[in-house]
Amino acid sequence: MNLPNKLTIFRIILIPLFIIITVIPNIWGTIAVAGTVISVTKLVGAIIFAIAAITDFLDGQIARRQHLVTNFGKFADPIADKMLTMTAFVILVEMGMAPAWVVAIIVCRELAVSGLRLIIVENDGEVLAAEMPGKIKTFSQMFAIIFLLLNNIFFIGSILLYVALFFTIYSGIDYFVKNRAIFSDSF
Repeated sequence: MNLPNKLTIFRIILIPLFIIITVIPNIWGTIAVAGTVISVTKLVGAIIFAIAAITDFLDGQIARRQHLVTNFGKFADPIADKMLTMTAFVILVEMGMAPAWVVAIIVCRELAVSGLRLIIVENDGEVLAAEMPGKIKTFSQMFAIIFLLLNNIFFIGSILLYVALFFTIYSGIDYFVKNRAIFSDSF
């Protein structure tokens, strides 16, 4: 197994650890970060999430640069990303730190684009590559999650969440418009 795929698996393994750390009662106390009091469990959860997010960036860079792109990576990497971000968003809703309606839109878009990817692979045999709006969506989602876990320091988490929502909707529409020919037999 190559390094990018190991990083993807590592990201998947971090998800249960992230869940456990962020949902356990705060037994370690609090600290002040940039004038905001943050529970240590949320801080550790944000660090675990950030490490997982970095592996998302690294596995793709390494795979492309070193020509280590595999079918496993094409499949597992986007699934790992969705598992990580969707888990974090559900936890943030539970904590009252993200509006459920925003997270519902994000989850619905992810499911719809994943379905589109499956149809394209089935019909064309090729994987739908992420385009710039989708990359901005992922970047803004991940940073929104980190800042929301850090008690929304300077409202950065909230701002990024709505940036992520915009790019979630925009990139979803973009993927469907650019690939509308796949549905030409349906209408």
